[in-house]
Amino acid sequence: MPTPRRYPLDHFLNRELSLLAFNRRVLAQAADSRVPLLERLRFLCIVSSNLDEFFEIRVAGLKEQIKLGSHTPGTDNLQPEEVFRRVGLQAHTLIAEQYALLNDAILPALTAEGIVFLRRILWNEAQSKWISDYFFREVMPVLTPIGLDPAHPFPRVLNKSLNFAIELDGTDAFGRSSGAAIVQAPRSLPRVIQLPKELTGIDYGFVFLSSVLHQHVGELFAGMNVLGCYQFRVTRNSDLFVDDEEVKNLRTALQGELPQRHFGDAVRLEVADNCSDVMADFLLQQFGLGRTDIFRVPGIVNLVRLMSVPDSVDRPDLKYLPFQPGLPKSLAKRFDIFASIRKQDILLHHPFQSFTPVIQFLQQAADDLQVVAIRMTVYRTGIDSVLLEHLLRAAQQGKEVTVVVELMARFDEEANLNIAARLEEVGVHVVYGVFGYKTHAKMLQVLRREEIGKSGGYRRYCHLGTGNYHPRTTRFYTDFGLLTCHNEINEDVNEIFKQLTGLGKAHTLRHLWQAPFTLHSMTLAAIHAETAAAQAGRKGQIIAKMNSLVEPEIIEALYEASQAGVEIDLIVRGSCILRPGVKGLSERIRVRSVIGRFLEHSRIFYFYADGEERVYLASADWMERNFFRRIESCFPVLDPKLKRRVIKEGLRPYLTDNSQAWDMDKHGDFAVRATRRARICAQEDLLAELAASV
Repeated sequence: MPTPRRYPLDHFLNRELSLLAFNRRVLAQAADSRVPLLERLRFLCIVSSNLDEFFEIRVAGLKEQIKLGSHTPGTDNLQPEEVFRRVGLQAHTLIAEQYALLNDAILPALTAEGIVFLRRILWNEAQSKWISDYFFREVMPVLTPIGLDPAHPFPRVLNKSLNFAIELDGTDAFGRSSGAAIVQAPRSLPRVIQLPKELTGIDYGFVFLSSVLHQHVGELFAGMNVLGCYQFRVTRNSDLFVDDEEVKNLRTALQGELPQRHFGDAVRLEVADNCSDVMADFLLQQFGLGRTDIFRVPGIVNLVRLMSVPDSVDRPDLKYLPFQPGLPKSLAKRFDIFASIRKQDILLHHPFQSFTPVIQFLQQAADDLQVVAIRMTVYRTGIDSVLLEHLLRAAQQGKEVTVVVELMARFDEEANLNIAARLEEVGVHVVYGVFGYKTHAKMLQVLRREEIGKSGGYRRYCHLGTGNYHPRTTRFYTDFGLLTCHNEINEDVNEIFKQLTGLGKAHTLRHLWQAPFTLHSMTLAAIHAETAAAQAGRKGQIIAKMNSLVEPEIIEALYEASQAGVEIDLIVRGSCILRPGVKGLSERIRVRSVIGRFLEHSRIFYFYADGEERVYLASADWMERNFFRRIESCFPVLDPKLKRRVIKEGLRPYLTDNSQAWDMDKHGDFAVRATRRARICAQEDLLAELAASV
């Protein structure tokens, strides 16, 4: 475990508030008129998706601490009750700004472009008839209205599902008069419905499912008077708990736990802003929530469902320009991936460069008669992944295939269970890593029989990456991948696989830093080496790019390095609890966040090292969980040319970006740096440089 902190607690910011600040930067993309209109809508939806997970995990965790009576302050010296209070205030403000942006800017702009969401009060007779026919044909048959009375208690409401609370007057055929009912919208129904062009006179006319049901809710309660119909949505605690002292089989335990995720403790209630106070109080009581947990919104309660709109609208002029990912020159004319790797290490920079070489690497390994074994880690890949098909074929062709499937990959548990079952059906050795430690390292290794020297033998090839083996997300996430047959690196990778599949003591690795054993100590050692150099009057420099920076001891080491004279630049996309620019503490530390078209996901760590310029790529952020509760890999870029590429492509552009970069101050607030220089946009420049065509 990390050693006790040496610095005052007020040197750290709050992680939850930092996450909300990140979502505010994402929302700024939706507000930016330079961003194509449909992409602005997509960013708005991304904020909602992020906030869903924020409440499901982070806010749920705060509520659990409060429920258990915890008064232990965090690294920021704030107790759970105070964090919860501040989070609630900022979340309410952020969501209010989000809906104001939707209603006052984005929807009017879409209307001007012929993409209209038709309000009920504006439906003409022909539109009303089409919608009515749609309701009776598609919607009503799958609805089950539930009147609330002693025989019909309040139903179990699925996490994040669309529901309607109905206020009624009158008695039914049995003389019942409960005054309230609940209608749950099945998830099979689309939330946004496109009307025929001949009915709207525009290219894209949509209605919301909520509007359709509001218009026809009386059909569900014959003879009753509908006094009010209010859409609502509840967000629940979705963190899975598997007791390591009780579980005998992780896969079986997880299969039993997953169905309960949809019915965890409620943490947030979203209702339409026209919901009556009586109904709102009733819903809060049913879910065991307080008034601070309710969010009244002027619009649909599930903005995430608008994510389907940009994909269903064929308006390229309102979207980002399409592009074709490029290929490294070393692969442009070669079809033998193994020969290419033997000639030189291959560095791939996604999404600007294609993920196809990784797919080809596994495809050729599956079909190559000289390949005898394949091993791979799977964290997130998708149930329909082409990589999965190659693994299945390799096993069917008699190769030894071992796959380490991480069953506890949050929100991908069910998909990974299905993947594991498919692999086992064809004889793949499926293991689930080390219980209690998530396998987050991204590794793919191939053992191939080759003529090496006079006696022949085996050569190992591997791919190491900063991102998941998910072909779809490689089009949207920035990541680096390295293909190499470097003997010592492959020996390190082989050793990690042995740990994951077998038993035994951890051996010392030659090049890789590995969590939970050496990653933390080696990172600290590299920081301390820069500190010592600066104290001796030599140059000290650190540049680090990651998703999150929240590990206190690493932050303390960075403070110490800053005070010694080390120049430190941190490019942190999401949470950062370090305070930069504090006099006498962190004056030489600068923190910036880049938010743009692509999700910044790569982890890059640069240390000047007396001019050696050591560069590492990693699957891990600088977080306690990554250092101590996960199996992670951090690998060096040894080839001088590739090292220069990582610096040139992965670090320098982001330090000079004056278009999509936000600078952080000591209070945790972010601002776009004001400049009169020519516009520099790292992601756009990398697309122009590396992509095959834009």
